[in-house]
Amino acid sequence: MQSLNYRLAEFFTLFIVFPISLVLDYYIAIKIILGVIGFVYIVIVLLKIEKLHFGIRSNLNWSKFLKETAVKFLIITTLTVPYVFLVDRENLFAVVINKPLLWLGILIVYTLFSVYPQELIYRTFFFKRYQVLFKSEAILIFINAIVFSLAHIFFRNTLVLVLTFIGGILFAITYKTSKSTFLVSIEHAIYGCWLFTVGMGDMLGFPA
Repeated sequence: MQSLNYRLAEFFTLFIVFPISLVLDYYIAIKIILGVIGFVYIVIVLLKIEKLHFGIRSNLNWSKFLKETAVKFLIITTLTVPYVFLVDRENLFAVVINKPLLWLGILIVYTLFSVYPQELIYRTFFFKRYQVLFKSEAILIFINAIVFSLAHIFFRNTLVLVLTFIGGILFAITYKTSKSTFLVSIEHAIYGCWLFTVGMGDMLGFPA
């Protein structure tokens, strides 16, 4: 399981074949089962092969993380509010205004059951398993963003692919510098929750 050939086959299966297969028309139950099997496999590899220890490190650079995330979040809000206002004005902050309890519930569920598993797969697992395959850090981050975007191909939405590619770059850089699944999950949750809040939730599969 540690050979380069095995890792290449593993990468191709988990991050290329399976996401693309979700676009195909077959039973949703089978897709869910395959997804669960894949996730269990990833957790087992992280624990048994990569010897990952779950927990929050005490030496995290919170000051640097919060400052950088605040700047990026300001840029995101500056771009998304005018976009929704111009393209889909009726949905601008519609959920948080009209259905605040649904809004709060979705934020909690999304953060706990979507964001963290995604970061465990696409940052923690990806970097631990495939960093050895790429000599260039820039290429590693680029490929990570590509496969993260590909994971959202089932939405069949070009804007979603663009946004998740950009997000993939931001999250990959954060993980590469912090080595923290916890910090990158917080960043991911902030941006994702904001897109839902501002009114872009429909294209990302959020209930409205």
